[in-house]
Amino acid sequence: MKKNQLSKLAEQRRLEVLEMVYQNKAGHIGGSMSCMEILVSLYYSMMNIEKIKNKDLDRDRFIMGKGHCAEALYTVLADTGFFPKEELKEFVHYGGRLAEHPTTKLPGIEFATGALGHGLSLGTGLAIGFQMNKNPAHVYVLMGDGEQDEGSVWEAAMAASKYRLDNLTAIVDRNRLQISGDTEAIMPLGSLAGKYRAFGFEAVECDGHDPQDICRALSARTPGKPLAVIANTVKGKGITVFENRAESHQLIPTTEEYLRTKEEITKRLEDYGDER
Repeated sequence: MKKNQLSKLAEQRRLEVLEMVYQNKAGHIGGSMSCMEILVSLYYSMMNIEKIKNKDLDRDRFIMGKGHCAEALYTVLADTGFFPKEELKEFVHYGGRLAEHPTTKLPGIEFATGALGHGLSLGTGLAIGFQMNKNPAHVYVLMGDGEQDEGSVWEAAMAASKYRLDNLTAIVDRNRLQISGDTEAIMPLGSLAGKYRAFGFEAVECDGHDPQDICRALSARTPGKPLAVIANTVKGKGITVFENRAESHQLIPTTEEYLRTKEEITKRLEDYGDER
């Protein structure tokens, strides 16, 4: 799929996230907007979603380590046919399947996530099992950069390197902001690519809002090494009033912000025209 097609899909999903968060007064809009092109690149280009739908044993597995951004994942799953889009309106409704963090009640979600730092450990265990069983499935784990403060991330990284898990890709949404503020002020991360290389990973950086560059990075696998993709992104991407603001982690747009943002995204979608 062409870059512009994937970019347009990302904007369409942003509009759906905006509706979900505004109408239901819940969600984590800043991080959902920053990781959208990453999710779109995975589900529309890199992974075989038909195998995922069929639950084939050799299907790729995706783990949403930053589970608080579930609404972004929900829009992608709905658009790719895992459940009806109408259900997006039931985000965080009591008794519904679209909780604020992913649960296995929803088709397409294989692991309940959201306790930060657990995603890479889970992915490493899966990848070890696939390796032992000679299963060609690949495991993708999406994490936030604030999540890198968790020691369990680095314990998993050591194990992934030890067992030479070239069937594992760790993706970091590097938007440089977490709930408490700037990542470098809270717990300096420095060069994440350098850190992952020191732990024995192949590590590449990319523009986290350029699907073509994301796919390039996701394809940069090296035999015998797990891969780390550091995707440089903008918190609240696509919402002028929220971009690069730590508060956007869990802000609910006002009516004025909602209408302004809806107009912004709609205008960008019009600029893409009818390209499919």
